[in-house]
Amino acid sequence: MQKISILLIEDEKSISDFIVRTLELNGYSVMAEKTGRDGLARITSAMPDLVLLDLGLPDMDGIDVIRETRKWSAMPIIVISARTLEKEKVEALDAGADDYVTKPFGTSELLARIRTSLRHVDKIASEAGGLRKTYSARGLLIDFEKRLVTLNDEPVHLTRMEYNIVSILAKNSGKVITYDSLINALWGPYAGDNNRILRVNMANIRRKIEKNPGEPEYIFTELGVGYRMTEDEGDR
Repeated sequence: MQKISILLIEDEKSISDFIVRTLELNGYSVMAEKTGRDGLARITSAMPDLVLLDLGLPDMDGIDVIRETRKWSAMPIIVISARTLEKEKVEALDAGADDYVTKPFGTSELLARIRTSLRHVDKIASEAGGLRKTYSARGLLIDFEKRLVTLNDEPVHLTRMEYNIVSILAKNSGKVITYDSLINALWGPYAGDNNRILRVNMANIRRKIEKNPGEPEYIFTELGVGYRMTEDEGDR
């Protein structure tokens, strides 16, 4: 199974090195950046499963990193900060952070907060789509229990959010799932009615599973309505 990817945005080297080492020892794939701008660039290019964010960055306030990210993505963001005032915590959470951990913090607490945030994402995706164990159509196979996707027996590496989108569509194959339904199921209130977040992820998914993303075989766009996944061959 593909490792869960975490992006750490933290400018203090000793803290960054400690967190990276801790996460890698616990089986996570970790990227690290020191500035807000580099962090935002990595968020866009790498689409990590979760972001750990310090607020006191050298080039910009971490609150602005949250706001910029929330314009198009609702990947889990956990703030790790020395700021302890209640109003600062409230500001970060109102901006779109999923959780707030105050420095200094224990390793066990941080790992628990990460697990909780990831469980929440998976729970939403699971509840949004049926009880099927597998999906199979035209060489595309999805094993929902193992969270594995293969195309013509070759593994397809999807981010956690990309997998959750495909999972919902596949579990409801043959049905049109509206943009609003997907956005609300996966990203909740922060996404609003702007479906750019969904289009970005869908473009990435199609690049990975479609021979020609402009003429899809698996996920079809119902213009102005939503998406439909080709019917599971097991249902025919």
